[in-house]
Amino acid sequence: MFFQRLTSVKLGAAFAAALTVTAVPASATECIAPSNPGGGWDFTCRTIGRILSELGLVDGNVQVTNMPGGVGAVTFAMVAAERPDDADLIVATSTVGITQIAQGRYPAPLDAMRYLAMLGADVGVIAVDNDSPIQTLAELNAAMVEDPTALVTAGSSGAGGWDHIRLLMVAQAAGVDDLGAIRWVQFDGGTDAVTQMMGGQIDVVSTDLGEIAGFVESGDIRILAALSDDPIPAFPDIPTAISQGIDVTGYNWRGLYTGGQVTDEQYASWVERLETLYNSENWQTAATESGLVPIWRGGAEFEAFVREQAEVMEQISRDIGVIE
Repeated sequence: MFFQRLTSVKLGAAFAAALTVTAVPASATECIAPSNPGGGWDFTCRTIGRILSELGLVDGNVQVTNMPGGVGAVTFAMVAAERPDDADLIVATSTVGITQIAQGRYPAPLDAMRYLAMLGADVGVIAVDNDSPIQTLAELNAAMVEDPTALVTAGSSGAGGWDHIRLLMVAQAAGVDDLGAIRWVQFDGGTDAVTQMMGGQIDVVSTDLGEIAGFVESGDIRILAALSDDPIPAFPDIPTAISQGIDVTGYNWRGLYTGGQVTDEQYASWVERLETLYNSENWQTAATESGLVPIWRGGAEFEAFVREQAEVMEQISRDIGVIE
């Protein structure tokens, strides 16, 4: 299972999201990434869009639109209000987005959309700047135990979101008593968080490897731990938290939804095309090279999985005091 159980801890209330925007309906297939360029949702749209075109599963190219705001809430609101029956529209989502919905931070309920498929899972990582004096996960944990307020941490979710929860899981396993004292800053993508860390405004980033793989390859940042069961094939030198005595995993599945009023026939067509894409060498290669673990769940199975995960994240959020 993708989640570790947490004991209760008090956290401050997070931001309020319920934003709306207006968008012009697409005249061809469009994939919306609810984040700035370079993040995990952006990777999902651009990679899937490219392969859909390469395999001839859509007519022409897939238009990729970046629509950041509210950790996906802006896009969710727009689709629910203005494009619920647009069968040419798909939207990237993940554990992060479902966590926001489970916490009541989106302006419409889970059932406002139809969930198409999961094609892989990204691995959570804990990273510092390459020039950081913190060299190991043990050193980070020691610093947090000594003074939870000493470091500024960040990710692509708000307080109580999945990136934050994963950091708290590591801190809790390390013996930090006052988890609520750890300072957290939200960005609209792991890329933005890392950029600020490289500029000296942030000390530690908790995000997905797929969002920041380019920074790892360039040597600009240091990954202290991968929150996976086993080493990541594309980055085998990154140590897991488990190998360092911290028994924590934190995967972020990646998938797609479409509007809630798309017909059954249109929905089934998307699921069929996405399964063909998933089984292609194109996707398997692109996914593994980016650090994803390829996993397929589609159609009714994925719909049931999303609802199950929303319930899990709602319970975790209650356990840590984010919602009552």
